[in-house]
Amino acid sequence: MRLSRIIMALTVGLAVVAVPTAAGAAQPQPTPSATTDPTQPPPYPPTNPSLTVNRTTIFIGETVILTGTGFGPNETVDIVVTVAPFAAPAGGQAPARRSDGSTVAMAPVAYQASAPLNFTAYTDAQGRFTKSYKPSVTGLLTFTATGRESGRTASAELRVLHKKQPLPVTGDSIGTPMKLGGGLVGAGAVMLLLTLAWRRRQRLGGTAH
Repeated sequence: MRLSRIIMALTVGLAVVAVPTAAGAAQPQPTPSATTDPTQPPPYPPTNPSLTVNRTTIFIGETVILTGTGFGPNETVDIVVTVAPFAAPAGGQAPARRSDGSTVAMAPVAYQASAPLNFTAYTDAQGRFTKSYKPSVTGLLTFTATGRESGRTASAELRVLHKKQPLPVTGDSIGTPMKLGGGLVGAGAVMLLLTLAWRRRQRLGGTAH
């Protein structure tokens, strides 16, 4: 009898000790996201960097806007410009001839440019930047942007053409309008003289009656 009471007491004691342990195991454990700093953005995978120009073809002297996305936040981006002259002679310039008689197009003199071929841009917190650029060379320009901290790189191309020159005004083109205007003035003078003569005859005829 006494032995059964001892076994019952031990069973009740083990049950009492096991209850808090089971209760603690049933409580939800904190997730890793709950322990992170709520002020920091979630670790999303970075997007692929890109570089675009608002116009792909312009005339010399015009300005384009470069837009970069997908770079590191608040970093410096180095931009390098390479120029490839068009494979055609400049306006009014004959192609050069090799010793074998074949021809090769000459690069325009404006290839020696004053516009910078190396410059920098600065991204915002989202890794985006905009930069204006005014080329002073003609040809196919390639912009290559590289983030200093992230190492991400992207490129874009731009065609820069010569300005359209107005057609020259020659002596013949001026003489034709002047001749036409002189003929109209002469015809008007003849009509005026005929009108005056007719009115005079009308007056004389009325006086005779």
